[in-house]
Amino acid sequence: MMWQTIKQIPFWQKVLAGFFLGAMIGVIFGESATILKPLGDLFIGAIKMLVAPLVFCAIVVSITALGSQVSLKRLSFKTLAMFMFTGTLASLIGLTVGSLIDMGGSMDLVATEVRERNVPGFAQVLLDMIPINPFASLAEGKVLQIIIFAALIGIAINKVGEKAEPLKRTFEAGAEVMFQLTRMVLKLTPIGVFGLMAWVVGEYGLSTLLPLGKFIAAIYIAAFIHITLVYGGLIKFVAKLSPIQFFRKALPAQIVAFTTASSFGTLPASTRSTESMGVSKRYASFVLPLGATMNMDGCGGIYPAIAAIFIAQIYGIHLDMTDYMLIAVTATVASVGTAGVPGSAMVMLSVTLGVVGLPLEGIAFIAAIDRIIDMMRTCTNVTGDMMTAVVIGKSEGQLDEKMFYATEDKPLEQEARS
Repeated sequence: MMWQTIKQIPFWQKVLAGFFLGAMIGVIFGESATILKPLGDLFIGAIKMLVAPLVFCAIVVSITALGSQVSLKRLSFKTLAMFMFTGTLASLIGLTVGSLIDMGGSMDLVATEVRERNVPGFAQVLLDMIPINPFASLAEGKVLQIIIFAALIGIAINKVGEKAEPLKRTFEAGAEVMFQLTRMVLKLTPIGVFGLMAWVVGEYGLSTLLPLGKFIAAIYIAAFIHITLVYGGLIKFVAKLSPIQFFRKALPAQIVAFTTASSFGTLPASTRSTESMGVSKRYASFVLPLGATMNMDGCGGIYPAIAAIFIAQIYGIHLDMTDYMLIAVTATVASVGTAGVPGSAMVMLSVTLGVVGLPLEGIAFIAAIDRIIDMMRTCTNVTGDMMTAVVIGKSEGQLDEKMFYATEDKPLEQEARS
């Protein structure tokens, strides 16, 4: 009976409970609470286990999902290009906001693993992206090389066509298996957060928790800038439409996204809003599900950029321009493949931290407040999906401008009744 009650508690509440219980144990028992650290190490180890095969399978499937239908080629290319463009801008905005705010410099923690500071030059970074031995890259968890190799495999499968269908189905099955394994591992999050927080507070004291408010503020500020300036700017200057009208019609879906924190759960609302803007059903039914899977400016751009800077600050690790470049590239590209994964933001963060050599233990600080952040992340993602539908739809003749400016949605309501 008690177990059934626990199972009914929302996941984010379990994580929050683990956070506060761990902190409480750390306060009460002090250094003795560090004995619980292996629980956190188990969780971090399980996350590390997922990264290489998950990213590889997810990227391959994302590329092959675009298909090779002639009628969708140009739309697919334009849509994906828009996702990548806004994702890059999201990463840059996240890096800028994160760099301007001192979110955790006062915590001064010590990483359990001291990262090497052998910083390669720009040319070497580009060369290191090519996987000379793909199997070694998978074994060693070199994420950028895995992403490049997976993307090439996906492109090659599409070009081969029917003969490669068995391999395509194999990767699709592999991705589903990895998604399921991810769900299983993420169930350990409350336990992992409990162990890590008990260790951190027991080792360093309760003052370590104070900078979290600044971290949340940085995420919300960056997301607001991205939504208003980037999305609003693309509507105004590329689509030559009114940003005010866009945000007015997008508001119902934004509210649903903010409250549910689920891009897929918001699909009915975002579809309704997008069609009320005059986007054709044909394109809306293509771009919105694709965006819910691949377009993650909040999860894959803003969030990992600011979180990486936050974790670097609390551990007193200096990040240079090469690190910033790696964060931006990894966050932008990898988000395309891992966005459809449950808990994708945490997976993306672990990928980004791994690329620049930051300690994964820092995830414990962020996991507890993930729900608060996730609401704004999802709102950003869904707004980006609707913006892409309008901008690309306008350029491809898939948007009725009269309906976009219509003050009422009578045509849609009548169609819904029929």
